[in-house]
Amino acid sequence: MKTFKALSALLTYPGQDLQEAVPAIRAVLAEGVVPPDGIAALEPLLVSLATGDLYDLQERYVLLFDRSRTLSLNLFEHIHGESRDRGGAMVDLLETYRAGGFDLAGTELPDHLPVLLEFLSTRSLAEAREILADAGHILVALAERLARRESDYAAVLEALVALSAADSTTEEAQALLSQQDDNPEDLAALDAVWEEAQVTFGPDPNAGCPVSRDILTRMESAPAPTAR
Repeated sequence: MKTFKALSALLTYPGQDLQEAVPAIRAVLAEGVVPPDGIAALEPLLVSLATGDLYDLQERYVLLFDRSRTLSLNLFEHIHGESRDRGGAMVDLLETYRAGGFDLAGTELPDHLPVLLEFLSTRSLAEAREILADAGHILVALAERLARRESDYAAVLEALVALSAADSTTEEAQALLSQQDDNPEDLAALDAVWEEAQVTFGPDPNAGCPVSRDILTRMESAPAPTAR
């Protein structure tokens, strides 16, 4: 489902290639996986990505996702932190990717949400929903935290919550929601949080994640789907 590829692109570090791909992303979203109200909610983000100053967009992205641990797009960060369990979970996820014929092409960790979404774009909608549901409590927490910050990115996570049919009232979701949000402007507090060692599993997960030109090229070359 190309919709998951489009949502993946929206959560990647903004570059000129992403700005140029906004019309293609908008066309892909019309394939009908995301309901009309969800597409309407995504429009402010699409507009800001297409028309905003690139440096401002990049600064916004870094403040949200790179300098705020509670908004990390590395999913296992929210449930395993830096424990050894995270490494085992990474291996299991890599095996899932490989079993599905999906190889990591970039430098991101396997649990990076845009990477997971790209993998889901290769699966059936039913399977994609099932896999998303496993991370439903994390998606709920990310959506709520972004909404509290009045971020346009909240619409992407809200669309994923809807697709996963995640329940915000579960014990797991409430435990994550009870955590205090990071303040990306409080550098001293952030330094204290990040003092503990990072998992040495792959390249730096905190560096800005560039959009895969191959992904966006494939979206741009695909015919515009007909809305259902």
